[in-house]
Order: sequence, then C-alpha cells, then structure tokens
Amino acid sequence: MNAPFEREPQAVADRYARRTEPSRYNILNPDVWQTLQERQRAMLRLFMRLGWNDLSARRVLEVGCGTGGNLLELLRVGFAPRNLVGIELLPDRFAQAMQTLPSGVTLMQGDASLVTLPDESEDIVLQSTVFSSLLDLPFQWRLAQAMWRWVRPGGGVLWYDFTVDNPRNPDVRGVPVARIRDLFPGGRVQYQRITLAPPIARRVCALHPSLYPVFNALPLLRTHVLAWIEKPNA
Repeated sequence: MNAPFEREPQAVADRYARRTEPSRYNILNPDVWQTLQERQRAMLRLFMRLGWNDLSARRVLEVGCGTGGNLLELLRVGFAPRNLVGIELLPDRFAQAMQTLPSGVTLMQGDASLVTLPDESEDIVLQSTVFSSLLDLPFQWRLAQAMWRWVRPGGGVLWYDFTVDNPRNPDVRGVPVARIRDLFPGGRVQYQRITLAPPIARRVCALHPSLYPVFNALPLLRTHVLAWIEKPNA
C-alpha cells in the first residue's frame, strides 16, 4: 500500500474535480481583477527591490502552473519565453496551458516533486495557491525540498498563498508564515500580507468595486501573503 504522501497527487486531483464554481474566478469579476492587480503590483515592487532591471535574463519555474495564467503575466512584464518553465499535475489544465502559452515556454505534466531538473538552475521557483491544496504534510515537505534544490543562490521561492483555513472548504488548508519557515529552514523569508478575504471581496465589490481598497486597507481582512524566500549566497 502506498504511503499517504504518495497518494496525495491523486487526492489533489480529486479535490480540484470537486470544485464546481469556476465562474467565481472569472477575471471580469471586480473582486478577481483587483486581487490580481494587487498581487502584480506587489510582485513588481519585489523585483525592483531586488534590483532586477532586466527580467528577460531571469529563469523562472512555476510549480502548479495551471492553465498558464501566471506565466503569461510574467511574459507581459518582460520575462523571456525561453527562461520560463511550468509543471502542472492535472492533464486538462496542462492541455490548456499548452494552448495558451508560446512554444518557447517549457511545460511538463506530472507530479512536480518527482521531476528531475538541474540543481540551482532557477532564479525564481514560483508557487501560487498550491500548498494550501496539499493536505499531506510529508508531501508538502518533499515538494518544498525539490523546489529549494532548484533555486540558485541569490534567487528564491516566490510564494503566494492564503494563511487561514476556510471553514466552508475542507479541501484546502491555510499555510501560516511559521509553516513557510519550517518548509524552507535555510531561506530568508520576507513577506507582506495582501488580498482582501475573498468572501468579503465578493460581497463588497457586488455593492461597488471601489470598496475593495477601502476594506483591504484593514490588515486583519487580508488572508494571503506574498513571500520571497531567498537562498543565501554561499
């Protein structure tokens, strides 16, 4: 019988199959595009602080690239297709990413924790709301160690995920900052809290989109973190 962490990829696929409200994440929804733009601004400010003026020279690997939306964003801000890699577990999402992204982007389908890639080959290893869908802690650890191996010294893991549990959704679990530090004990963790709690964002934007920044000004209502986990130079 397989160990629990070996069953986790299939469990993740089952959890995603149970999601029945794709329209909730439509980019035309005011809460969705404001959340997206807020995260983009925070990410670009991070690149500026790092002094990365030529993004086309930076290599990025995304774990759980989905349909390719995040990699498409990176292309638009200046990353080069030849330097982007995406790994996606779910075949249908992988197929959509193949259709969406230019041929210069490298895409792989399967369990990212088992993928063999050169050590210290990436400036950024990105994960966006992947770990909150991984409920098996040993599997989280195995994937985090693979991601850390791929990061070159001076680079880092770029992490976006929520930190609090959703009592209405047992298929996800918040990943607090303390857990991030446990997963990457050798990293220097910098983070900022962003993203108005989605249930609140949906309600206030239904009244008027301008209410998103008003409510998001209250730190206690932000449910996600954007973290940069830097690998120190040797």
